[in-house]
Amino acid sequence: MSAYELAQLNIGIIKGPMDSPVMADFAANLDRVNALAEAAPGFVWRLQTEDGNATAIRPFDNENMLLNMSVWTDADSLRKFVYRSAHADILRRRREWFEKMSEAIMVLWWVPRGHRPVVAEAVERLELLRRHGPHAAAFTFRETYPPPDAPATEQPGGFEDECPAT
Repeated sequence: MSAYELAQLNIGIIKGPMDSPVMADFAANLDRVNALAEAAPGFVWRLQTEDGNATAIRPFDNENMLLNMSVWTDADSLRKFVYRSAHADILRRRREWFEKMSEAIMVLWWVPRGHRPVVAEAVERLELLRRHGPHAAAFTFRETYPPPDAPATEQPGGFEDECPAT
């Protein structure tokens, strides 16, 4: 078993205030999707306020930028949740609620088991990915990297999709 867990951050620019009609279905599904994540195999932790989600956390200059951050045991567990659970139904509707962005919106990185990343750390990883592309310190599903304690024979692997903000 690895001494590392997988952290993820994804961001998105919402098309209106969280209490607006355009965001109503997204807001109505937050608790359900968060409960799905928490029940998913491999889920470890997610960023949330006392309201049970992270929609009030706005660390970016753009007040319409939402973030989602979580920690998973491994990339495969996160991938299965994102693309092969009921979360995928919400993911397919993302264009209803989020603006299309030209820069990377998702980043993955390994953290020591038990570490819970803070927002500034996650944003720094996203900036690393944007500046340098996928590498061992900041990567995506398309080009994943093994945890630092993986056998030397493991090579980066890929997946055909990226995890957009949800």
